[in-house]
Amino acid sequence: MALLRSLSSQRTALSLVYGRNSSKSSNSVVVAACRSYHHRGNRSSSTCGEAASESTSGVNGARYLHSGNRPLQASTLVQPDLVAGEAVKRTAKQSSSQEQNPSPAGSPQRDPLDVTFNDPIAAFKSKTTGELMRAYLVYMICSSEKLVEHNMTLLKLARNLLGQKLFVLLMKSSFYGHFVAGENRHTIVPALERLRSFGVKPILDYSVEEDISQEEAEKREVESSVSSAGDKKEEGSMPQYHVDKSFADRRYKVSSARTYFYLNEATCERNMEIFIKCLEAVSDDDRKAPRAVATGATFGTGITAIKLTALGRPQLLLQLSEVIMRTRKYMEDMVGGQGNVLTHHKTIKDLEKYYATLGDNKDVKEFLNNVTSDKEGILHLFPWSGIVDEDSQLSDTFRVPDPQTGQMRRLISQIPPKEEEMFRNMIRRLNTIVKAAADLDVRIMVDAEQTYFQPAISRITLEMMRKYNKDKAIVFNTYQCYLRETFREVNTDLEQAKRQNFYFGAKLVRGAYMDQERDRAKSLGYPDPVNPTFEATTDMYHKTLSECLRRIKLMKDCDDDARKIGIMVASHNEDTVRFAIQQMKEIGISPEDKVICFGQLLGMCDYITFPLGQAGYSAYKYIPYGPVEEVLPYLSRRAQENKGVLKKIKKEKRLLLSEIRRRLLRGQLFYKPKGNYVPI
Repeated sequence: MALLRSLSSQRTALSLVYGRNSSKSSNSVVVAACRSYHHRGNRSSSTCGEAASESTSGVNGARYLHSGNRPLQASTLVQPDLVAGEAVKRTAKQSSSQEQNPSPAGSPQRDPLDVTFNDPIAAFKSKTTGELMRAYLVYMICSSEKLVEHNMTLLKLARNLLGQKLFVLLMKSSFYGHFVAGENRHTIVPALERLRSFGVKPILDYSVEEDISQEEAEKREVESSVSSAGDKKEEGSMPQYHVDKSFADRRYKVSSARTYFYLNEATCERNMEIFIKCLEAVSDDDRKAPRAVATGATFGTGITAIKLTALGRPQLLLQLSEVIMRTRKYMEDMVGGQGNVLTHHKTIKDLEKYYATLGDNKDVKEFLNNVTSDKEGILHLFPWSGIVDEDSQLSDTFRVPDPQTGQMRRLISQIPPKEEEMFRNMIRRLNTIVKAAADLDVRIMVDAEQTYFQPAISRITLEMMRKYNKDKAIVFNTYQCYLRETFREVNTDLEQAKRQNFYFGAKLVRGAYMDQERDRAKSLGYPDPVNPTFEATTDMYHKTLSECLRRIKLMKDCDDDARKIGIMVASHNEDTVRFAIQQMKEIGISPEDKVICFGQLLGMCDYITFPLGQAGYSAYKYIPYGPVEEVLPYLSRRAQENKGVLKKIKKEKRLLLSEIRRRLLRGQLFYKPKGNYVPI
């Protein structure tokens, strides 16, 4: 009855804005930029795509920009409840006509895009009325703080009271059915096919995880984060790269990210096999997609998400992260300032002068011979590619001369042979996964994790890019824009990709670990790595995205292959999506360039994803799947996450009610979704 009362009082709200774009670079600027840009060939195709695991709510402003079949201009956003009735009816009639009469076969359908994202028909035309009612029920439950706070306890209680069969039925008709695509790679096929028919592509993630207690999580993390040789805090050690029991349960204050706790090497092998099965599932699905021109076994659209902590012992990521940051500090001391060595353009000769006072030192000479350099300056003190070489030893690699004594000192603690073997196994597993992805023409998205793991994750991922992204983007890294250093990190990695001539793929998210990161930094006494405000994070996101787009435009203007940079705007924030669309328009990047794409989670922000896909933008849904009882931790997180974005839920609920009411009034209660959209 509450639902019916809400339906009867709900008013449909739509607002379309149109305009023009008048942004052009002068020829002289383009020519000058091209002369300064390092021109490269290699015109192989790639398609941008990543997954979304970020969900910070947006703030509705007063002026927005339209991007669709018409040009772009700023227009005042009318409040939904004040939209003129005739305009609503006109838009509803147009959308209804598109539902009833899809474009002929072979002629992909494209709709205009309402960038206010207030069109319920465009948002939900891929859903049955029953699915809309289920979604509304789920969001109603997510709006109750008490239910969400105790959701895992309630789920377990329901399972015990109902028994397995009834519990599974309850989940499929509620949370599981809304947030999860199915139980295995075969049962999810209908959901994936329907997504594609409405212009949306999948990113698969097998979302099974262990439901372990806090005590067990802490025990596993502490044991697997300390070397058998002990936790030696040598001179210059950084506290953030050492385990602390208070924060050993990495699920602390984290709702949107899956967490793996190391048990043994056999578990890591199983995780590798699961990731490969995800690749095969994406490949199988993409083979069925209709395409005018095939660009490989999967048409270059498939993506699988992975986490490095699933493939190896966390201690090794901690130690490698610390050595990377100590190397940066060493370089800062050498160049006498802040920033990475790329920005200082130091040469080998400069480095030789730095060590000149040490005389004819054999160790220093050998060290200098191994420094990786290019014609513009030093890239790295170490041959970083060695970390993805299964034959190299970490303990032997990361040694530098002491500038006063000339003696070689380690930047990483001595690693016992057994743990060196574990690191090689982790790299072998990642190599196996990425090679399988390359063979299947599926992309790999490496998820971001906590800052104390991230330097190692980013370095390993970048080396995998250099190894596999030679002809197209196979490997993508993830950058969390709530971090203070994100712009600098992305800029450095873009520069390295340019210099070393490989395809750069990145997913930009706001981030998943903010509260945990802040509490840990305060407790352990190191600088807070997180931006101070939501606005600062938004600025960081937009600044980083703008830099990527600037480089893409520069490559286009210089007749280079713009697809050497592929970016996913992985955001549930409307303002950020609008900003990306506006920037694309202003600098002349079209969806067909396949360098920018968008992504959101399954069951969240359909009112953003589907209008984008139906308007011809590259749009993705992050698709979790797995057995009902084994994805309960995932479902618990989704409920927690939705509770944290009540503003977004309020809008989605309003749009859901509007579409349900419209269907009831038009006699479309048994509406069957049938799309004729082809994902770009």
